Amino acid sequence: MDIIKKASAGTLESSDVYVEIEPGTQGIQLELESVVEQQFGDSIRALVQEVLAEYGVENARLHIADRGALDCVIRARVETAVARGKGE
Repeated sequence: MDIIKKASAGTLESSDVYVEIEPGTQGIQLELESVVEQQFGDSIRALVQEVLAEYGVENARLHIADRGALDCVIRARVETAVARGKGE
């Protein structure tokens, strides 16, 4: 089951991440802006892809604005955005 509506989770506060997800048709399209992209951009992308795979999301567009969030926060925000986007 894929994303059926636009949804978001998180804030733009320090140590948090804002995740916006919407329906897509061409696989996963991920746009990341992060204050720590040079150091952790690849691992953030991998974590997001892992969460999406766990929830069976194959088509979606995501915009992620990271402000130095820990992995557990990123995971929680992506999971919440996915659940909201699936209408749960």
